[in-house]
Amino acid sequence: MSLTIAILGRPNVGKSTLFNRLVGKRLALVDDLPGVTRDRREGEGRIGTLRFRVIDTAGLEEAFDDSLEARMRQQTEMALAEADVALLMYDARAGLTPLDSHFAGWLREQSTPVIIVANKCEGRAGEPGRLEAYELGLGDPVGISAEHGEGLVDLKDAIEALAPERTKRAGRDAAGEEAEKPLLLAVVGRPNAGKSTLINRMIGEDRLLTGPEAGITRDSISINWQWNGHPVRLFDTAGMRRKSRVNRKLEKLAVADGLRAVQFAEVVVLLADATQPLERQDLVLARQTLEEGRALVIGINKWDLLDDGPEVMRELRYRLEQQLAQARGVPIVAFSALTGRGVDKLMPAVIKAYKAWNIRVPTARLNRWLEEMTARHPPPLVNGRRFRIRYLTQAKSRPPTFALFTSSGGELPDAYERYLVNGLREAFGLQGVPVRMMLRKSHNPYEEKAGRRR
Repeated sequence: MSLTIAILGRPNVGKSTLFNRLVGKRLALVDDLPGVTRDRREGEGRIGTLRFRVIDTAGLEEAFDDSLEARMRQQTEMALAEADVALLMYDARAGLTPLDSHFAGWLREQSTPVIIVANKCEGRAGEPGRLEAYELGLGDPVGISAEHGEGLVDLKDAIEALAPERTKRAGRDAAGEEAEKPLLLAVVGRPNAGKSTLINRMIGEDRLLTGPEAGITRDSISINWQWNGHPVRLFDTAGMRRKSRVNRKLEKLAVADGLRAVQFAEVVVLLADATQPLERQDLVLARQTLEEGRALVIGINKWDLLDDGPEVMRELRYRLEQQLAQARGVPIVAFSALTGRGVDKLMPAVIKAYKAWNIRVPTARLNRWLEEMTARHPPPLVNGRRFRIRYLTQAKSRPPTFALFTSSGGELPDAYERYLVNGLREAFGLQGVPVRMMLRKSHNPYEEKAGRRR
């Protein structure tokens, strides 16, 4: 997609609302609290036939030190450098502020073409504020309502007038697009585990805000990436604390957004801090991931801070075996996202888990395996009768789901079901993925005939 558009402006003028409107989804968190957006977020936007890449940015602040606000501004400057067109957005109902005028002056000094966007122009209340924008000397202001979707046709006309060659090329590229579907990979974990640092290390650039402050990431940020020629869409998520500790509205929204990323993902990397590995909240997140049917890889960050790595790894594997039986054999990858040591082992583990998540096992092979398992340990007695198993087949993949057909009703004892599921994991390499088994009673065609004869 050739055309890139960045949305800029001071905090709380509606940038994320416009971003959501253009991409047609509620991807960005929206709240009345200023400064919700911190990282720059990308999506595929559309107005009518015009398609483009759109970047949502943090609110512009006058900060040039080592503070979080200064790092947010640097992310916005990088978005501007990538953009073909910049939308400088302001609140028309509040009117132009000195900060709006200051940033308009800054944008005049840049090489990127600028469109002034006056938001909240529904009805006539915003018209006086829209007219104020002429004094900025950046052309005709476009009046819109991001919340209600008004004025987008005028915005499309302004974009096409400002970058006609880019918009034509974007249309040609969109018509010829047939991209390979990316692997959807989410990184989750408690606050300050190093999720954003890890993703920056993986993609080789400072794409996401990082720092010593806990909870920098607020909403789930998706990044398109290539690993060894394979397209990957990475999701960075907000740190997730125990539910009892989450009391602020914005943090609740951020946690809900992170859980939605798990639902949309195919593989989830649960990132834990090596100095506080696999606490209760980590195990809760691992359990939620498997219950959602996603493949799981556990990443242990800050491994370089440990002196007794092998002993810690043994303890981690023991805890997983004892407290998370459904994650038996889940891959654990230890590394330092800050130095990069060991990070190269993560994606091979992810790809292996992804392949296991997609596996299809032929029915004949499954039943040869089932014969061996039942011969080694026959099914137990249920209500005084032997539980008879007919055959096993795979009902679906993503995650691997198997249907076990029996000649009698009732439930298979839990211990024997665990025996079969663990055997499936070992025999077919299903470590790190949830394995589901459904019990089905096979139909006996002679039973009905016998009933009629009687």
